Amino acid sequence: MTLPSTHPLSDGRTADAPLIAAYRGTVPSRRPVWFMRQAGRSLPEYRALRAGTSMLDACLDPELASEITLQPVRRHGVDAGIFFSDIVVPLRLVGIDVDIEPGVGPVLGSPVRTAADVDRLRDAGPLTDEALAPVVEGVRRTVAALGTTPLIGFAGAPFTLAAYLVEGRPSRDHLAARTLMHADPGTWRALTAWAADVTGAFLRAQVLAGASAAQLFDSWAGSLSLADYVEHVAPASARTLGHVRDLGVPVVHFGTGTGELLAAMRDVGADVVGVDHRIPLDEANRRLGGRTPLQGNIDPALLAAPWPVLEAHVRDVLARGASAPGHVVNLGHGVPPDIDPDVLTSIVALVHESDR
Repeated sequence: MTLPSTHPLSDGRTADAPLIAAYRGTVPSRRPVWFMRQAGRSLPEYRALRAGTSMLDACLDPELASEITLQPVRRHGVDAGIFFSDIVVPLRLVGIDVDIEPGVGPVLGSPVRTAADVDRLRDAGPLTDEALAPVVEGVRRTVAALGTTPLIGFAGAPFTLAAYLVEGRPSRDHLAARTLMHADPGTWRALTAWAADVTGAFLRAQVLAGASAAQLFDSWAGSLSLADYVEHVAPASARTLGHVRDLGVPVVHFGTGTGELLAAMRDVGADVVGVDHRIPLDEANRRLGGRTPLQGNIDPALLAAPWPVLEAHVRDVLARGASAPGHVVNLGHGVPPDIDPDVLTSIVALVHESDR
């Protein structure tokens, strides 16, 4: 399948954008930059808009999700919007009892830990066009407002979704999920295949509605050994990305603590690898054989440091990122909620001026 003729990559609106050029490994007109979690709690306009609305309700309100996505693009002048959503939104859309508790994170009414539990998930059926309608409408609204600025689609990788499903809530070590992986590999494969199709359909809907790139977040993959990732996780991640591979948009794969997994995460079908703050970009480029565009990796902790310290760090990231075939500046994870947003605006200006 090809993208619709009205898609921003098809009609030329975003085809030559700096972000897309860097993702494709060609020379952009300037070094592009955006920030994970750029839309959110660090912005006073976001806090005002979200007042009285739960996180998941905000994600599924097309007008609200679109406006939240656009806020940091207007304020900071970043080179991309990323659609405002959450990893567990597809679970809500298929009828799973899940909510995001403030200060805790995603919490499920009933964990999924047995073959019978997985069978009940599968009985719920696939993610339908009707369920996806608010997401599609939110993306369309956003793309229309962004013009020549690309929108990045967003989805969680199946391991991270499965970890939430098995643990029932956020976990530091994902012990129950990793135990199921080894103790009952058949159930684990069935669970991650189901998660791959649900989150893959969620990602595909965003791309068809107008997203010019897609990012798969495997937030918890860093808890895995390389051997476990390759055997028990990579097949499901490849299945997820198979849902958008025929559309030809650039795909970014990101996880935290995944320095030992970078090549494996690329090889599931990613075009670009996101790198967290734990490994320098030139070393990441070496591990990837010098042939993969990179995204990252300003340390979020330095956003609160004195400007001369932060500026030196950003320039170091720029220098190391220049070793890769393409580089999109980002953080090594997300924007902390208490950061002064003016700092992010200053980083964008510094990055854009660095290539002059």
